[in-house]
Amino acid sequence: MTALDPKSFLAAIFNAAVAAADPQRTIRDHLPAMPKGRTIVIGAGKGSAQMAAAFEKVWDGPIEGLVVTRYGYGASCQRIEIIEAAHPVPDAAGLEASRRLLEKVQGLTADDLVVALISGGGSALLPAPAEGLTLADEIAVNEALLASGAPIAAMNTIRKQVSTIKGGRLAAAAYPAKLVSLVVSDIPGDNPALVASGPTVPDSGNREDALASIAAYDMKLPAAVMAHINSPAADAPRVDDPRFSRNEVHLIASAGVSLEAAAVEARRQSIEAVILSDSIEGEAREVGGVHAAIAREVATRNRPFRKPVLVLSGGETTVTLRAKGKGGRNSEFLLAFAIGISGIGGVHALAADTDGIDGSQDNAGAFADGSTVSRMRAAGVDAKAMLAGNNAWTAFKAVGDLFVPGPTGTNVNDLRAILIS
Repeated sequence: MTALDPKSFLAAIFNAAVAAADPQRTIRDHLPAMPKGRTIVIGAGKGSAQMAAAFEKVWDGPIEGLVVTRYGYGASCQRIEIIEAAHPVPDAAGLEASRRLLEKVQGLTADDLVVALISGGGSALLPAPAEGLTLADEIAVNEALLASGAPIAAMNTIRKQVSTIKGGRLAAAAYPAKLVSLVVSDIPGDNPALVASGPTVPDSGNREDALASIAAYDMKLPAAVMAHINSPAADAPRVDDPRFSRNEVHLIASAGVSLEAAAVEARRQSIEAVILSDSIEGEAREVGGVHAAIAREVATRNRPFRKPVLVLSGGETTVTLRAKGKGGRNSEFLLAFAIGISGIGGVHALAADTDGIDGSQDNAGAFADGSTVSRMRAAGVDAKAMLAGNNAWTAFKAVGDLFVPGPTGTNVNDLRAILIS
């Protein structure tokens, strides 16, 4: 253990998790049969451009298509057009991309094939307001959701009710063509209908569920949005709609698979690894406190796991905005974790989003150890005050502990890795 550099080790764990979700590896194993007619590729998400590039390389036939990804997440494609748009708050480029995607699947026949490349982030990248609503309304909905602290499943159920493309509507528009969805899941529990709010995969969530979540999280949405959700016009196509009868859905990457790969990498480096869960949700700072308690127990009492050990978890926490600081759910988790292990030796942690971006800054997350809080104090930063102000990015920036790998081309949610030596 003395020769192990904790930051390098944790970065290698992150890289192993991301590599397991690399579309270059996963798409080849899920190729559909060649159709008699045309092959149209569509897609949305923070990993969709890399998925499109991977699909082009392995598809032995003519294709055309269009996918939308986040600004800065593009990839080089020869036959599939890549559009970049805003995330996490939608913009006009996303609105145009949604229009063109719906246009792309019009007029197809039963001999045609539509391949949908879907990954996390597609909800914001596909604004398509329902009749009577505007892009400003959809932006207001997104901002309210992001500030609410609601879990991602509840957010996406609400998003589906105000859209003309989500909730299976893009798939319905492609009928009668055969549609095959290849999904990289960033959703706890891996329900493909919730990834990117399910543009090509319907689910049973309805407007009553959306209204219940709006009430439960005390969201303030525009009057026009509430009127729409309260009307039958908001209803998405049902799962048993015959337009979905020929559709296939394949989950090609997920947090669970990536966590297993991270554990394999740890054992390769002679560190035992345990996976708590791939679907942890909740308030980021509270989840950070729980993980800190587990780390303290291992560090000081050698239970419930014997050290040295790497403790892994995945899922998607949420942040209820209390102030206008800089941060994201991973850095907020880790700041709470750092406070919880302050002064404890032999504990090092990395929390990062597998897409390479946490929140709206350029970092995926950050590193922390038992000295983090004291080093912040020496740099003139009060860790608890920064946590109270949703300002975790600023706190970790002050001590040089931000983790900045850049966009990864995939997205299987958050990775939390805690090394206890």
